[in-house]
Amino acid sequence: MVRSDALARLHAMQAGDLPVHGGRTLAYVYDSGLAEVDRIGREAVAAYAGSNGLDPTAFPSLLRMENELVGFAADLLNAPDEAVGTVTSGGTESILLAVQAARDSRPEVVSPSMVLPETAHAAFHKAAHYFGVRTVVVPVGDDFRPDPWAMGRAIDGTTVLVVASAPSYAHGVVDPVSEIAAQAKAKKVRCHVDACIGGWVLPYAERLGRDVGEWDFRVPGVTSISVDTHKYAYTPKGTSVLLHRSPALRRAQYFASARWPGYTMLNATTQSTKSGGPLAGAWAVVTTLGDEGYLALTEQVLGAVDRLVAGVAQVDGVRVVVPPDATLVALACDETLDPFTLTDEMTARGWYVQPQMSFRGRPATVHLSVSAATADVVDDFLEALDQAAKASVAAGPVVVDPGVVTFIESLDPARLTDDDFEGLLATSGLMGDPDAGLALPERMAEVNALLDVAAPSMREALLVAFLDRLARPVRY
Repeated sequence: MVRSDALARLHAMQAGDLPVHGGRTLAYVYDSGLAEVDRIGREAVAAYAGSNGLDPTAFPSLLRMENELVGFAADLLNAPDEAVGTVTSGGTESILLAVQAARDSRPEVVSPSMVLPETAHAAFHKAAHYFGVRTVVVPVGDDFRPDPWAMGRAIDGTTVLVVASAPSYAHGVVDPVSEIAAQAKAKKVRCHVDACIGGWVLPYAERLGRDVGEWDFRVPGVTSISVDTHKYAYTPKGTSVLLHRSPALRRAQYFASARWPGYTMLNATTQSTKSGGPLAGAWAVVTTLGDEGYLALTEQVLGAVDRLVAGVAQVDGVRVVVPPDATLVALACDETLDPFTLTDEMTARGWYVQPQMSFRGRPATVHLSVSAATADVVDDFLEALDQAAKASVAAGPVVVDPGVVTFIESLDPARLTDDDFEGLLATSGLMGDPDAGLALPERMAEVNALLDVAAPSMREALLVAFLDRLARPVRY
């Protein structure tokens, strides 16, 4: 029997999600504010939802769209004529493939490593975990950028990849790519630029007269770049582009296997079967907006960032951590207010901003990913931020019970058991009804403060346990 209420149920469930339009969700989603462009992208996704990108000979239209999308990205990033690229499912997959290709291009290296700034995206650590590549982490300075000569000194005979960000996610600044790439090139090591956030913004920012430095394929020594289309190309979720300077550099990315009686497997990404929907949606949006459309959207979003940064300076207790190079802004709080309370107060006023935990002696911050759609509501955001800051001061700082801190410190993250996790939930007052699952409060400041006092390894273990509790079957 076919149920007829699935879509109604779907829309009812979706009502509890963060809004993906309107410019008020300042993480996870990127909104152009253009309803017609959004419609075109969604219709293209639907039209190709059943198509399979596994075999380009079976679906040649997908191959054509991928090559055109890669070509647009290659032109945007000043790639040489021989450059090649692949459409992936997102920035993390692009980064995974860049690391995997670098590792597999050097089979003679027994214990491969990569050199990256401490501000590099966590996806590089995920790649290291998956592919057995050691991370050599270089600290950043007060400007949140690494010393390129320190990066160079960290390169040794085991290094298969050097990493730079354009910009880094947490603070929104572009690393000194030219100098880092020069260090890598001098030692004959690949250099990957993570431009997942900035790759579709910085080229247009440069055309608008902004000084963004050198970071793309014009820089000698840059061998690959990742850029996400589902971020500032404003396409439907599920696409990124990984570009290599030459086919030879990409070859190790491929996987082929004829060691079974079925079809010979041949993959350019970590996926085999993959829906053609996200690729079609990306192609349709990029084709619709084109170069001039993106130039206009970039002018719009950078104008919003400028106004936001200027307005934050007028809010007591809150400041911009570092002048942003693109569209990402990090906010810090002074001793009069708590950043986790501030995020709760913003949520209460209809804005989602992302808390970032303290790290290596640096205090917790608040992250903003500004979209073009946010340009129309910057004044509303600043008014809400001012109100939220005042409310945070009135509420006072979040204090984690010393007993909870002691309990966390007594736990071993490598051996965290279900009983340990339940004990922490009970100690912190989050257990609720055991039959009803986790009883998270509507306000998250206490939870975030608890995580903030935990060491990074314990933070990871606690969140894995938390996710494991959330991801349980619903049985009818």
